[in-house]
Amino acid sequence: MSDPLVRLYPAAYRAAYGQEIVDVHREMTADMPRPARLRADADLAAHALRVRLGLDSASPAGRFFALAAPFALAAGAVDGGLRLTRWYAGLVLSPAPVQVQLSTVDGAWSLHMLLSLLVCVGAVIALTGRWGPGAGVAVCGLLGTAVQWAAGARVYDEGAITPVAALLTVAVVLACPPDRRGDRRLSAATGAMAAAGWFPVAVVNTGAYTGAFGVTTDYGAWPMLVLAFTGAVLALRARSSGLLEMGAMAVASPPLVAYSYATVWGDPWPVLGTLLLLPVVAALTAFFQAVRRRS
Repeated sequence: MSDPLVRLYPAAYRAAYGQEIVDVHREMTADMPRPARLRADADLAAHALRVRLGLDSASPAGRFFALAAPFALAAGAVDGGLRLTRWYAGLVLSPAPVQVQLSTVDGAWSLHMLLSLLVCVGAVIALTGRWGPGAGVAVCGLLGTAVQWAAGARVYDEGAITPVAALLTVAVVLACPPDRRGDRRLSAATGAMAAAGWFPVAVVNTGAYTGAFGVTTDYGAWPMLVLAFTGAVLALRARSSGLLEMGAMAVASPPLVAYSYATVWGDPWPVLGTLLLLPVVAALTAFFQAVRRRS
């Protein structure tokens, strides 16, 4: 079976490593039961397609998506967490009994909250050391969101931005090379970003509902600002120009853009304004790096 699978590799790669891949694969799968051999064949085919698409761990695109993938998961978790927080705050602070409120919730809204919870739980599992199961749970939640919208069950009047953001996030997560998943230091930075992006907004919004605060900062700018700031910190620590880091933050940002549009503005222009935070912070990072090199 491995010989046909090797043909999936690009010709140059196949000429250089094809026979070695065939020999290693045959030796590795010689005593495996059929289900295990099928999994090994699937892994080989997936690696061949990654090499053909330039998404293996040795390629620039592979390194780029290895950086972007955990932040895409974290952005999805921030989006889901803020939606859940808004729902929970309204549930708790409403004068109607909880049982009455829950009995009036329609199925589409309940499913939407469940899918948001899956994304949050999956991101936490992935970023705390079990990338495979966690990313799988989060991807199921994101795909479910897209399917729910396609089926016509739309809980916000957000157009196609929410399902598109969900599918883009799935693509970024799946594009991460397998051997670059679950980096502990990067996961820690990603978790800190998610907490900083979610917690202050949740606290201030809850205060606004209760009257403890007269204003709310839930305009979609704070999570984007935290994401951009995290990219700048990573660039400064790596002493890079910031293009790689800020590009990764940009492709990780669709869930935050979708949240800002769907639950806050409902208008594309303010949302585009929040997106300007990324190039502005990138320019400031590049300026700071240039000054540091001169000094």
